[in-house]
Amino acid sequence: QDLAASLEAIARDGARAFYDGPIAQKISAAVRAAGGVMTLADLKGYRAIERAPLRGSYRGYQIISMPPPSSGGTHLIEMLNIIEGFPLRALGFGAPQALHVMIEAMKLAYADRAEFLGDSDAVEVPLARLISKSHAAKLRAEIDPKHARAAREVRPNSAAAGGGNTTHYSIVDRFGNAVANTYSLNFNYGLGLVADGTGILLNNTLDDFAAKPGAPNAFGLVGAAANAPGPDKRPLSSMSPTIVLKAGKPVIVTGAPGGSRIITAVLQIIVNVIDFKKPIAEAVAAPRVHHQWLPDFVLVEPTLPAETVRALEARGHSVRVGPPSGSAHSIAVTPQGLIGAADTRARGAKAEGY
Repeated sequence: QDLAASLEAIARDGARAFYDGPIAQKISAAVRAAGGVMTLADLKGYRAIERAPLRGSYRGYQIISMPPPSSGGTHLIEMLNIIEGFPLRALGFGAPQALHVMIEAMKLAYADRAEFLGDSDAVEVPLARLISKSHAAKLRAEIDPKHARAAREVRPNSAAAGGGNTTHYSIVDRFGNAVANTYSLNFNYGLGLVADGTGILLNNTLDDFAAKPGAPNAFGLVGAAANAPGPDKRPLSSMSPTIVLKAGKPVIVTGAPGGSRIITAVLQIIVNVIDFKKPIAEAVAAPRVHHQWLPDFVLVEPTLPAETVRALEARGHSVRVGPPSGSAHSIAVTPQGLIGAADTRARGAKAEGY
């Protein structure tokens, strides 16, 4: 009932109902009561910023994704650029050699994330270089196709080398307009605190700042000075809402929750569709792997075959089996129409047409 009243007020009065009024007063009061320092002036002074999406390309497709302060689009495009130089389809869907190539690309991109990414309004992020084909070619040349590379060898002198409840939905309408929307509380139920009288959960996204160089956050991600906390700075995230175009028309709309595993989940869905020609439901359901540079191990889902795990270990990867990764609700736009794929890793997931 409280949440319904809050949403009705926002629908009626717009953003100011949230940032400057009774709702804002209740939110700031709840934070202070819990020991925080938020004031009504903090909320009143906040401004949402519309940013141009990042654009890249992959095997003749156009990739549209999220810019900083999310790292998602930057490193999704970077990883796609790296693996574009490998014949993934020939290596085989789910084959150890194909997974090895993707894992090595993940390490390289996440090492760049730790070193360079932060709020681009506050620090200089070398975006053009990170998403360039030339940077990817340089990194690709460092990949040993037969052996895993130790994380410390990727960036040995870096200052950075020291579970989540994000939500995603994808929409395409009958006119071809597409939306990939990701929003985050960071942890399950955020702080676990509701501002009394509002029904609104408070997030704990401040954990996404790098408290100090090399100190991991709750997802094990490390960062450097570029993502240090500071006044008016927005923390780095991994959100990766993505639209893939062919000849300027949407063909895949996707994204995922999952903290640090978001970017690699989206990567694998795109590769499964484009390289391995999998229908969207199979592309979403396929077992996923994840490597984020540090800590130096590959996290795999329990559905990855045991023989594949052994083959990765034989190449020098340290492999750990973990829980399912994200719930990447996706849409494929095909000549036969729209095909929605609900990721069954999430309870109650469904795809609907109206």
